[in-house]
Amino acid sequence: MTKEQKIGRRKAVGELKRELILDAARKVFEADGLDGASLRAIAAGAGYTPAALYFHFESKEAIYAEVLRGSLANLGQAVSRAVSRAKAPADQLRAAATAFFRYYADNPRDLDLGFYLFRGGMKPQGLGKERDGMLNAALESALQPIADAAQALGARPEEAKSLMADIFAHAAGLLLLAHTGRIRMFGASAPHLMERFVEAKVAALTESR
Repeated sequence: MTKEQKIGRRKAVGELKRELILDAARKVFEADGLDGASLRAIAAGAGYTPAALYFHFESKEAIYAEVLRGSLANLGQAVSRAVSRAKAPADQLRAAATAFFRYYADNPRDLDLGFYLFRGGMKPQGLGKERDGMLNAALESALQPIADAAQALGARPEEAKSLMADIFAHAAGLLLLAHTGRIRMFGASAPHLMERFVEAKVAALTESR
């Protein structure tokens, strides 16, 4: 085996170990939340010793951040794929907003992950200034096609950013209602309400230009 092959093999083994750790960590976070999770439990789930985790991650916060980063990357890809199939700016806005909503509707545990809702409930959480900044940037990047489409429709940059926040907030609220079953008390459909909201925003943009 050549030196390059040995290096490639070590890299592949290291990546496999990281994936095993992240898969185990996600299960532990789902069961115990960020506060209740322990490196010992994560290590046991991955089949390693706690000390072995430090070769890959410095803390459980670093592991949580990496799990969430992967989730946000998948979200961004889902939004990008949807937007790439739309040509007109109005359709791109619809596609981006709908893809964002559908990703979390189809993957409710990712919604829990993003809002730190595993066991800990709705309370402030953070993973450190640098990690929080990186994750916020990843979320904003996934939502950026909404703002881009709004600007293509004639919105000013600040209006486009405000619309991005509006759609995020509306989607998050509907998703939480749907995820908890509270939407049933209104006899409503979360996807239908989301569609109506987005259509109203598109109409307001196109009619005002």
